[in-house]
Amino acid sequence: MDKNASSSRTGGAATAPRPPDTPEAPTAVEGPVPARGSLTSGPVLRRALLDALRKLDPRTLVRNPVIFVVLVGSVLSTVVFLGNAGTTDTRGLVFGALVTLFLWATVLFANFAEALAEGRGKAQADALRAVRGSTTALVRRPDGTTERVPGTELRVGDTCVVSAGETIPGDGEVVEGVASVDESAITGESAPVIRESGGDRSAVTGGTTVLSDTIAVRVTSRPGDTFLDRMISLVEGAERRRTPNEIALNILLGGLTLIFLIAVVTLQPMAIYSQARQDTLVLVALLVCLIPTTIGALLSAIGIAGMDRLVRRNVLATSGRAVEASGDITTLLLDKTGTITLGNRQAADLLPLPGVSDDELAAAAHRSSLPDGTPEGRSIVDFAGARYPGLRRPGRISGVPVPFTAQSRMSGLDENGRLVRKGAVDAVTRWVRENGGEVPEELSRLSGEVSDQGGTPLAVAEVSGPDDPARALGVVHLKDTVKPGMRERFAQLRTMGIRTVMVTGDNRRTAAVIADEAGVDDYLAEATPERKLRLIRQEQDGGALVAMTGDGTNDAPALAQADVGVAMNTGTQAAREAANMVDLDSDPTKLIDIVQVGKQLLITRGALTTFSIANDVAKYFAILPAMFAAALPGLESLNIMGLQSAESAILSAVIFNALVIIALVPLSLRGVRFRPGSATTALRRNLLVYGLGGLITPFIAIKAIDTAVIALGVL
Repeated sequence: MDKNASSSRTGGAATAPRPPDTPEAPTAVEGPVPARGSLTSGPVLRRALLDALRKLDPRTLVRNPVIFVVLVGSVLSTVVFLGNAGTTDTRGLVFGALVTLFLWATVLFANFAEALAEGRGKAQADALRAVRGSTTALVRRPDGTTERVPGTELRVGDTCVVSAGETIPGDGEVVEGVASVDESAITGESAPVIRESGGDRSAVTGGTTVLSDTIAVRVTSRPGDTFLDRMISLVEGAERRRTPNEIALNILLGGLTLIFLIAVVTLQPMAIYSQARQDTLVLVALLVCLIPTTIGALLSAIGIAGMDRLVRRNVLATSGRAVEASGDITTLLLDKTGTITLGNRQAADLLPLPGVSDDELAAAAHRSSLPDGTPEGRSIVDFAGARYPGLRRPGRISGVPVPFTAQSRMSGLDENGRLVRKGAVDAVTRWVRENGGEVPEELSRLSGEVSDQGGTPLAVAEVSGPDDPARALGVVHLKDTVKPGMRERFAQLRTMGIRTVMVTGDNRRTAAVIADEAGVDDYLAEATPERKLRLIRQEQDGGALVAMTGDGTNDAPALAQADVGVAMNTGTQAAREAANMVDLDSDPTKLIDIVQVGKQLLITRGALTTFSIANDVAKYFAILPAMFAAALPGLESLNIMGLQSAESAILSAVIFNALVIIALVPLSLRGVRFRPGSATTALRRNLLVYGLGGLITPFIAIKAIDTAVIALGVL
């Protein structure tokens, strides 16, 4: 892997410490947390039953070719039954009524499975709508005046002033101030979070509540297109699109259905030739039992349930494609700051060069950081001010601020011919030499010591006057901390066959220390956004499926390019927009859960497809001998289940075909248990449990139903 990227980031995704005069943030009051009730609760079941009836609309069912064929067969059998209603054949009428009833039950059970999978999402969407409510916003106009307007009238670019106790009216970014915010309405977590201007923790979500202080928020989303609105649409399935794998499986199931349809239609001429003409009801029953109705009925529910399992883990997936891809990823890229580490890089020490006093370095570091709105810049100002009381933050900054850029990798302040800079050591070294100065070897030694300790060194330099050469003054030591439990979580990813790569703008020494402490497999140091993007493309060109987690604006291109892009909810709006998943808890190790859900989705779909196809073998042995045994006695030897009569055999197969859908609904919603291991092991387990189980279970169940039908005197 190429580790020779060309830049280092000095601004960052860190959380500023609470200012000394800021009161301790109160614990957030429990708000209307998204519903997470049981799928078997009364309201969910009632809604699912009603939705199952609504889904009988042919325009809805036509998207599922297997169940649509069952619907057509149910209508046809109903017409045939009603046409025979005037006959005196009581046994035939009972048989026709029961077959027709369970054909309709098959359609309803298929609809019910999908509706039940959607039930939790719709309940959660209702809770989120309650959160959204109607809000007003205090909009600050360009001339400095403020005006209270309805939240629905906000426009992108408006700046809103939000104070303690008020609801943030729309999605946006904090452009002024720092405050604690209650996001329990979105994440379900009662602990407040800090949102601040600058850095990568500036994004706020409409519907959340400011608990302390006052912030200015620049609106980034139109009303109706906010993060909360998208959550509502996604969790209730309103925007769910079939994934490529799901579409491919639907095509396969449609092809099998067409083959069996042709086979059943051509069976009647052969039956007439054999003097064993079959009733239309029997042919419909045969068709419905032979086509893959089980997986056809549960396929949509499996996909919906997979996205729902992510929602219950506080991960919002914006597409089913991302959920599926997460089950196949082989490489994971993680941004260091705020993802692997706590993200609170703070000034920990000032290390002056020989001949430079502590006061001189502190004053220059303080001055160069005054216009720096990042958490690191503020921490330097606070650290220098705390150590040297004479250094205070002025009410107004004089001079010309020099903002940090990815190209310069420095920031500072110019005033009356005095220039001060702080930034990456190599960038400041180059600046000093370009301005006629010499850089002592001691600077490299000091920065190396900081890096060896896992810190981030920032060099400080100045030009004292118009005719003076530049002079390096020393190093600011910034410290970051790896989040607890990261090494164990990365070891777990390794057992799942996923290679982890830490991506950071820090220098190689710092990156190596953090990578070793966190336990990642590899790292990319001094990475620019372009280098991150290039790395992902190289991995993808090599056949890898890549997942990327990040929280900063500079992570957005990589998040968009990755097969699975997971943005932290604490990150910037740009990162959340670029990703196809958002982790509401902002826990980068959540990717383990995401991978497990993705693998579980694929395993569940494969297992139930195997079970469904294996089922057809047993139903074949139940129906075909019963259809032709009278005309072709030799076929009686195929009646290995010893079914009592032709009618009971066909009816038992139809009943089993309907009931097995309901029996498998809990498994399709819960998912097949994921066990880390090789693909060969998973395939062997799938064939043994669901292939063999799908072959044996119908023989036992159909025999039991046949015995019950005869014992109850139904036929």
